[in-house]
Amino acid sequence: MKQKKKIYKRFYLRLNITMVLQKKDFIEFEFIGKIKDTGELFDSNIAGELKKINPEAIAKPYIIPLGEGLFMPAVEEFLIGKPETAASYDISLTPEKAFGLRNSKFVQIMPLKIFHSQRIVPTPGSVFNFDGRLGKVLSVNGGRVITDFNHPLAGKEVNYKINIIKKVEDLNQKTKALIEFFLQKDISFTIEGNKLKIEAETQIAKFLGLFKDKFKDLLNLELEIEESKKEEKKE
Repeated sequence: MKQKKKIYKRFYLRLNITMVLQKKDFIEFEFIGKIKDTGELFDSNIAGELKKINPEAIAKPYIIPLGEGLFMPAVEEFLIGKPETAASYDISLTPEKAFGLRNSKFVQIMPLKIFHSQRIVPTPGSVFNFDGRLGKVLSVNGGRVITDFNHPLAGKEVNYKINIIKKVEDLNQKTKALIEFFLQKDISFTIEGNKLKIEAETQIAKFLGLFKDKFKDLLNLELEIEESKKEEKKE
């Protein structure tokens, strides 16, 4: 009898050791992203590192479901299959797996009058948003503005230091993280059975509605949105 107990114990120990992260598992982690060749810091959610990039930024916990492309896809792919326990990893990515190769077709000549029509004076190095695409001005010559629409890190090898804090099991914590990722803001919600209920303003409600399938797939919750009604101001 004692021999059987020892066998079972060894079996469960082996089972615990081999428990690994799966696609769609939620994890909380810290990260530091640097350009491999120069060591230049370009992204982090650790307070001390983030302040080096943007002194006004506020560091927040980062919680994502793996394999959904909410972080760097190649990093997520690397973490799938790793042990569920807290661990640290150094991950080097080629340009193809990071921010892509530079594409000469993304360097475009734009008429200066486009900028003047928006009352903008372009100067080399300035960055503008063109219908959701960020473009960096390379040069201004006469009536032409050469603009680079490549990602700023295109063509760069990068390194990520990932510190997994824990696998997230709490449904409320998962839901909060997913809502914050989609909206970039924190809004209240309630979970009743398999229903996720959110009251939001019209524009937010319409936007959240686009992610109904995601909430069902990742959280097994049916999203119910109620548009909040603001009282009309009386004259």
